[in-house]
Amino acid sequence: MLDIKRIREEKEKVINALASRHGSFPIEELIEQDEERRRTIQEVEELKAKRNKASDEIARRKKKKEDVSELIKEMKRVSEQIKDLDKRLNGINNHITQLLQEIPNIPHPDVPEGKDDSNNVEVRRWGEIRDFSFTPKDHVEIGTALGILDFERGAKISGTRFAIFKDDGAKLERALINFMLDIHTKESGYSEIFPPFLVNAQSMTGTGQLPKFEEDLFKTNDELYLIPTAEVPVTNLHSGEILDESALPIKYTAYTACFRREAGTYGKETRGLIRQHQFDKVELVKFSLPENSYDELESLTNDAEKILQKLGLPYRVVILCTGDLGFSSAKTYDIEVWIPSRNKYVEISSCSNFEDFQARRANIRFKRKNSKKTEFVHTLNGSGLAVGRTFVALLENYQQEDGSVLIPEALIPYMNGIEKISP
Repeated sequence: MLDIKRIREEKEKVINALASRHGSFPIEELIEQDEERRRTIQEVEELKAKRNKASDEIARRKKKKEDVSELIKEMKRVSEQIKDLDKRLNGINNHITQLLQEIPNIPHPDVPEGKDDSNNVEVRRWGEIRDFSFTPKDHVEIGTALGILDFERGAKISGTRFAIFKDDGAKLERALINFMLDIHTKESGYSEIFPPFLVNAQSMTGTGQLPKFEEDLFKTNDELYLIPTAEVPVTNLHSGEILDESALPIKYTAYTACFRREAGTYGKETRGLIRQHQFDKVELVKFSLPENSYDELESLTNDAEKILQKLGLPYRVVILCTGDLGFSSAKTYDIEVWIPSRNKYVEISSCSNFEDFQARRANIRFKRKNSKKTEFVHTLNGSGLAVGRTFVALLENYQQEDGSVLIPEALIPYMNGIEKISP
């Protein structure tokens, strides 16, 4: 969440920055509540000073054997006033917290102004788009014909937006996960985490999923949530902690299954593996010093790109405009892989710097050497990568005219030497 002090002191600047997101946010109401809180605190302090003075006066008069009954009545009345104001102050504080949780992060000055994804700006491209000598099929046709994907049985077991990976398909999914984790840990220096797939509401709130995105989440009867991304448990590893400056940056990678309702999507987006209620993902998470976090964003994005480069999959990188920026993010790069059946690039990773937005919610701080003061860390994350979409891109970009699919050279050792999946 944003710093209430920053909102108070830079009101117009904050309002103008949030206006670029093209949404409606309760800044004015928040400022009014903050002013009311400060007035109430002052009133409480004045009453407490009055009560303390009365208490001293009562003690003084008692020594002189004087009547203090009226003073005692007055002190009790003041105490009741303080009690009522404390209750009111608690309500104001809760309301302020609620309002702060509804306000998104402020976009970084580098983020381009825009209303929606049509205003995102391409930064770079990598790889050559294949010129097929035949009409390429989509991954649903390819995977079904090869017997490595079964959408009908997935729907029978669980409903729409679920799939079964079979035989070499299951092996390929597992190979991609292990390949990604090995590259991130062995070459890019990330520490591997295997976290729980269920988390509490506090963890969801800490990373910004709650309260805004509750409708997109799967919730259990005992108040736990299935994670929509490994970002949630991994970022909350250090919730409520004070880290040493020397420990930063901290870099984690994690494989998890992810669970999302994907409400509101329709049409072509519901076909195949592109939007599933359950999907696999390898995540990258960083905790950084504030002054280094944008350098860390660049390196994190490069780490995610490295996977596509090693797999030989063409992609592009775009910077999201203000209107397409995620709720908690200050700046985001989307990596989009080429999908031949759609004749376009499709998002396979979002790499974001949240600055101290998540750290304030989850209370993740650090202390500099020779300083007693604590500061909030900057948090970052990105997909490295969405495994299902990598599976899709691999099937479609490496398909052959006879229906087979070649395995990229870097992945062959993870497929036990299999170089091609054939009908």
